[in-house]
Amino acid sequence: MKSVSMKLSITGANNFKSLLFMLALGCCGGLQAQGADQWRIIHAGMLLTDARQPAQPEQSIIVRNNEIVEVRKGFITPGEVTGGAEATVIDLSSRFVLPGLIDSHTHILSQQEPNRREIAVTRSTEFSTLVGLEYGMRTLRAGFTTIRNVGGSRNAIFALRDAIDQGIVMGPRIKASGQSITPTGGHGDGGGYRDDVFSEPHSGVCDGVAECRKAVRTQIKYGADHIKYVATGGVLSLTATGTEQQFTDEEQIALVEAAHAMGRKVAAHAHGKTGIMSALLAGVDSIEHGSYLDEEVADLFVATGAYLVPTLIAGHTVERIASEQPGFFIPAVRQKAFQVGSVMRNAVQIAYQKGVKIAYGTDAGVNDHGTNAYEAILMHEAGMSARDILIAATINAADLMGLTDIIGTIEVGKDADIIAVAVNPLEELDTLLYPQFVMARGNIVNLDVPRPDLFPWPN
Repeated sequence: MKSVSMKLSITGANNFKSLLFMLALGCCGGLQAQGADQWRIIHAGMLLTDARQPAQPEQSIIVRNNEIVEVRKGFITPGEVTGGAEATVIDLSSRFVLPGLIDSHTHILSQQEPNRREIAVTRSTEFSTLVGLEYGMRTLRAGFTTIRNVGGSRNAIFALRDAIDQGIVMGPRIKASGQSITPTGGHGDGGGYRDDVFSEPHSGVCDGVAECRKAVRTQIKYGADHIKYVATGGVLSLTATGTEQQFTDEEQIALVEAAHAMGRKVAAHAHGKTGIMSALLAGVDSIEHGSYLDEEVADLFVATGAYLVPTLIAGHTVERIASEQPGFFIPAVRQKAFQVGSVMRNAVQIAYQKGVKIAYGTDAGVNDHGTNAYEAILMHEAGMSARDILIAATINAADLMGLTDIIGTIEVGKDADIIAVAVNPLEELDTLLYPQFVMARGNIVNLDVPRPDLFPWPN
């Protein structure tokens, strides 16, 4: 496992903002300059504008600044569309071009480290933001132009999201929940630190209906795009509390009602069957993980219309770490890693066969950032077709995040989130592991960056 190691001296908000800007320019090749319109014409050898439709040969995508303004047959020249303005032609005539991928479940501010209990009480919010900038760029270079972050340091993730949105730094588009909402001692709670040691305010801890409503409203007050709560215990909880229901039914209903009343969708972390079903009955928009899903649970998914975000790579990763590095996890976590990691694939098989809506998500941060595309390989091994995997990573993920109007397909009026791979991923899915070109909101991402050793990458 690789982790980020940085030593930074930050003296004030202005220096911090300048440092972010310099880091972005250094790792990304720069953002679009202000001023005259920038025109780009992408010549796509094969173009998949919509994962539900057939790919088309020899197409041109015309991009003005961050927006797709036209898709046309054939390889056109700048003079045909720009009215005399200068345009850059991007030659992807030997590549397969498709929409930028979307990861619906990430934790972009951190990554698996054996000393994570120490990190929780020593790492500053500012440092976490900078770590998130690096991990965000690894994710972007992997072809994922949008992510949904479902839990992390509130101030750090909102700062990173906003800096990307405002063009101060480059990174994947981020929709963030802020802190995960958890019962006292639950999966998202601090993990048994002394109060005087763990001083970061955790407004996501709540018990009882009134507190749960307030916890939701507090996250929204500080900028949450959606709400994430833990319906069950989790694998990486630092206590042996199992993987079944933790919030009561009444608390979950209060959480969901409060979020929906304020226009926010709700993601529920849930492994065990009763916990999944209670969250679905409470009205959540998605279940994250869904490890012990069976046919009865799948039928309830279909009835409610909720999405499943499987995160197979997370189960694969923790099971592999527990097997190959016996001392990495504490005993309680290691035992859960073996139990849960082995059942997740079966849950996806059942869900897929029963017609459950599936959105692509990895739990990146459990697995290394930049390995996001490996989820597609595991989904395929679980029985999903390549086309349905691409639909999950574009159409469905955009729908889950409420972003269908700007991402998920290559269409006029949408953001220019575009990637290219060597060959047709509908025929050779593993080509997604090695993107050849990435454009995020009209900005070309520099892929000529030394790639860290990634786990669990195929040998």
